[in-house]
Amino acid sequence: MELNAKIPPGPLKDKWSFYKDHAKLVNPANRKKMDIIVVGTGLAGSAAAASLAEMGYNVKSFCFQDSARRAHSVAAQGGVNAAKNYKNDGDSVYRMFYDTIKGGDFRSREANVYRLAECSAQLIDQAVAQGVPFGREYGGYLNNRSFGGVQVSRTFYARGQTGQQLLLGSYQALMRQVAAKTIKLYTRHEMLDLVVIDGKARGIIVRNLDTGEIERHSAHAVILATGGFGKIYYLSTLAMGCNASAIWRAHKKGALMACPSWTQVHPTSLPQSGDYQSKLTLMSESLRNDGRIWVPLKSSENRKPNDIPEAERDYYLERRYPAFGNLAPRDISSRAAKERIDAGFGVGPQRNAVYLDFSKAIKEQGKGRIKEKYGNLFDMYRKITATDAYVEPMMISPAAHFSMGGLWIDYELMTTIPGLFALGEANFADHGANRLGANSLLQACVDGYFIAPYTVSNYLAGEIKSERLPTDHQAFVDAEVQVRAYLGKLLAINGNKTADYYHKTLGKLLYDYCGLSRSKDGLIHAITEIKKLREDFYSDLKVPGGEDEMNGELEKAGRIGDYLEVADLMCQDALTREESCGAHFREEYQTPEGEALRNDEKFCFVSAWKWQGEGQEELLIPEPLQFENVELAVRSYK
Repeated sequence: MELNAKIPPGPLKDKWSFYKDHAKLVNPANRKKMDIIVVGTGLAGSAAAASLAEMGYNVKSFCFQDSARRAHSVAAQGGVNAAKNYKNDGDSVYRMFYDTIKGGDFRSREANVYRLAECSAQLIDQAVAQGVPFGREYGGYLNNRSFGGVQVSRTFYARGQTGQQLLLGSYQALMRQVAAKTIKLYTRHEMLDLVVIDGKARGIIVRNLDTGEIERHSAHAVILATGGFGKIYYLSTLAMGCNASAIWRAHKKGALMACPSWTQVHPTSLPQSGDYQSKLTLMSESLRNDGRIWVPLKSSENRKPNDIPEAERDYYLERRYPAFGNLAPRDISSRAAKERIDAGFGVGPQRNAVYLDFSKAIKEQGKGRIKEKYGNLFDMYRKITATDAYVEPMMISPAAHFSMGGLWIDYELMTTIPGLFALGEANFADHGANRLGANSLLQACVDGYFIAPYTVSNYLAGEIKSERLPTDHQAFVDAEVQVRAYLGKLLAINGNKTADYYHKTLGKLLYDYCGLSRSKDGLIHAITEIKKLREDFYSDLKVPGGEDEMNGELEKAGRIGDYLEVADLMCQDALTREESCGAHFREEYQTPEGEALRNDEKFCFVSAWKWQGEGQEELLIPEPLQFENVELAVRSYK
């Protein structure tokens, strides 16, 4: 199988314009005859659904939450990037493109990344028009701050609630179309399978989570905007409901999965405080603009942070990466924190944290200015820890966060199944092996508002003669039978262990052996243990209740069953990539200084994996990466 990314011809800066100029269109009368399913109501999903419905398509929108507003985009805090150069500090579309390519350790497609930077300015204008309350300077101009991996200020923000405010904008656009009856919204519905007919995506099977009813829905195209799967690590910054099931079920129907081992660990989470925890709290990366990260010079230090004099503190990011300091990229910052913690310099009751100190910024700018920029984050920290971060440094620790891997897509955001599109964190594109902060909200919005309306229409232009498929088509019947059989299988095990037990056990395995660092021996061990855990799952799982009712344990069990398969592929992917790049740090491949050591000669490609069937090893299909506009270089932030 040969992968075709369908990159448009011409110079890099003209590719997206060329595509839009030559994309096929669907006339308004024909749009009314065509149905589109959008799974997910976060920024990517709600933006795509609202945009396509506004164009005249009939859209069905699905989410498993009780409201579209509860999509996990709401949790993003620090900001959204755009190359507007408002600070006159040298920013440009090309600079943003290069920062993103470099930040991802030269493991992403040039054309996709350039388009992301190119569309960024439009997004800010759209968001302002929607009423997103971005931070402003005294004169009323939009303000910016910096994020990790860059040396300019290009991040637009709404205090520490940027994701929430952007989601409110897209949610209002979504609900406007619901009121106009161009979108039918299905909340509390979970996608359990993809229906493929004649090689094309033509519908989905969903479960009504309130009643247990299994439903069939057909369409001319299906869009998955279901987010990432960082929750596979159990302890992560993601909400408990976040999962991989939608994209994994699509993968098993023929959509290739790309680079699943590239999962980002965020450097500024609150540390774990006990075994009882099921989630970690994210503290925005924006805090690193003014906060300085340090640990005591003395290991096993027992003094309070304010009692440790300046000369006895190790500002290790400033020491190791002087050009970027506390704004070093996330993968580098997380590994540096883990190295200090593992070396015995961690702080806090469990010695599993480092300090994030604002005393210098408060002294220079005043408490009022810091409160204006980060007040809600400081309030959140105080509520959780009972500590005033205006007076005493915060304690932070790395935590699993964002999935750079996901379904393989081409330039059109289409998977290897015609008619199946993947948007936002559900796909692998744009970020390479490490995502730069504030590019997540950007990708989700750009995919939904500015790319999918063109590319989905281009596909549907070839489907205008396709009839609406009745849901009693045999492919729908077969898919529902498979779904019911799997749910029945989970219920029939009737063992002794909960789904949470398997999730927690799997998460620790992944964090220890396929987390911040990996090794050949560790990955082989993890693969063996994951297979054993999966066998135990299907012999000793306990799911109380039944199928035809509200059953949260059954929901979790299905997601954990998928996680066990995803985890195996994550470790296989990490094992085959014999280099270190971005978030993928193989201990065997590092410089004498402990930095990542890429192997461009052998591994300058995207790892796309094809499902071969139950019990069969997946097939690796590499997509070579061509760099024509940037020079492959050793990533340095020193």
